[in-house]
Amino acid sequence: MNVVVVGGGKVGFYLASTLLEHGHHPVVIELERQVCHHLADRLDIPVVCGDGTELQVLEEACSVAPAEAVIGVSGRDEVNLIVCQLAKLRFSVPKTVARVNNPRNMEVLQKLGVDICVSSTSNIVNVLEHEIDTAAIRQLMALNRGEFSLNELELPEDFRFSGKTLTEIRMPQSAVLVSISRGEEFLIPRGNTKLLAGDRVVLIAKTSSLHELAAFFGINHESFH
Repeated sequence: MNVVVVGGGKVGFYLASTLLEHGHHPVVIELERQVCHHLADRLDIPVVCGDGTELQVLEEACSVAPAEAVIGVSGRDEVNLIVCQLAKLRFSVPKTVARVNNPRNMEVLQKLGVDICVSSTSNIVNVLEHEIDTAAIRQLMALNRGEFSLNELELPEDFRFSGKTLTEIRMPQSAVLVSISRGEEFLIPRGNTKLLAGDRVVLIAKTSSLHELAAFFGINHESFH
């Protein structure tokens, strides 16, 4: 996932580093040139030096690769709001996230169009991955206080394992297949059961691994109908 992070301070550095560890591709916008050099040297990622609320700067960052999300993590809520609004309205970025420094501003930012407002920076990556990577996975029920969940998804037309049995596929250990719906047919999966493109499957999975499951099944936020 290509993510633009606006704000390269301690929070921005932590966020960009965590995104890298999770296999994503962050681009950071930071106003202070010294901080920009530090980020580029330490993380070896694209860094745009400038004001993230300026169209030209934001456009430069979004043009590095098509941005799938923009995250404002500056220390000022009004800056994070403007960044998210510009990303959504001018560059059609699918998902915007704002760090909310003052919890009282949470509701206001949501009403003004920010997709996700997060007050705890440690949760930003998990929240973003769930919203973007797993939007094609419909969570039906939380289990064990949210550690696990019952989920439904539709296998895409280009499902790479179409026609193979569950034994051949070797599902990730973090998930257990519960049922398969194929047209009017309802199947209880066994080792010799085949998965086909278009199947609607229900599975129990560890909630923290849903983005990995989305990648395994080859689905994205446009796949679920």
